[in-house]
Amino acid sequence: MEASALGPARRGRRRTRAAGSLLSRAAILLFISAFLVRVPSSVGHLVRLPRGFRLTKDSVKIVGSTHFPVKVYVMLHQKSPHVLCVTQRLRNAELIDPSFQWHGPKGKIVSENRTAQITSTGSLVFQNFEESMSGIYTCFLEYKPTVEETVKRLQLKYAIYAYREPHYYYQFTARYHAAPCNSIYNISFEKKLIQILSKLLLDLSCEISLLKSECHHIKMQRAGLQNELFFTFSVSSLDTEKGPKPCTDHNCEPSKRLFKAKNLIERFFNQQVEILGRRAERLPEIYYIEGTLQMVWINRCFPGYGMNVQQHPKCPECCVICSPGSYNPRDGIHCLQCNSSLVYGAKTCL
Repeated sequence: MEASALGPARRGRRRTRAAGSLLSRAAILLFISAFLVRVPSSVGHLVRLPRGFRLTKDSVKIVGSTHFPVKVYVMLHQKSPHVLCVTQRLRNAELIDPSFQWHGPKGKIVSENRTAQITSTGSLVFQNFEESMSGIYTCFLEYKPTVEETVKRLQLKYAIYAYREPHYYYQFTARYHAAPCNSIYNISFEKKLIQILSKLLLDLSCEISLLKSECHHIKMQRAGLQNELFFTFSVSSLDTEKGPKPCTDHNCEPSKRLFKAKNLIERFFNQQVEILGRRAERLPEIYYIEGTLQMVWINRCFPGYGMNVQQHPKCPECCVICSPGSYNPRDGIHCLQCNSSLVYGAKTCL
């Protein structure tokens, strides 16, 4: 996390860009007129930008090994790469009368299977990968190097894991000078603020969630005892957990929409300061304390999934399904050890 103070030049540039905000100045002025007043700058601006979500190598075809199981990662509910029933040495070799037979966690795989298909060249392809398909897959290969030689037999193992994008979101905190902590005006203000922020992000399919709202008494050196509201809220994508994404445009990616949402929220708070700075008349009790907006980007994995760069170096920023012997009960980052867990994707330690 990096901290940087918002200097006058930077605030000036933001004021220029704010003219194009999706939320009209009139709407902000109406909101401010009901609740807000300006005060001097307080704390700095904190933000940690997201890392790029990616696989380290976008492999379309994966070959096996006779020495160790090869790890394969398949995004949940998506088509898998082609898992070849050959080694790297045999990939471009001439095989006479090859025979391929695949076995998975549930037994022998037949070519007529609707979700797991075997091509004419012996490759295994999943059409719609589910959590329950994770596990060890074995291909038995028989072939002749030449017509005169005897049949050779190989056994190739693959550890195939479901993975998914992290559940990532922005978490914001902001402070407002408030009415007395037991006042109903604070509650009314809280509801109105969340409503306006939700409307602001409506076109981006992002959701505002109020995580915490607290009123505290703050002793100021020159201003005496004051009341302040501490807000913590999150902005997350409304994408569903299952099924294909509703659009293929790169602008529909959750990370891009969340970044746009962050910019709109920043403009909203900056515009409160701009508009209030031009008011001459006396203002109400509740106002945003300039400079107190803070942001942090948070990655979480869904229950049953976790990140582990040591175990999955080819998928370091993926949430990979927890292997047997581990589990993730909630929105954490890592799969926890559990020797009694015998399944993939365990959410409890039984």
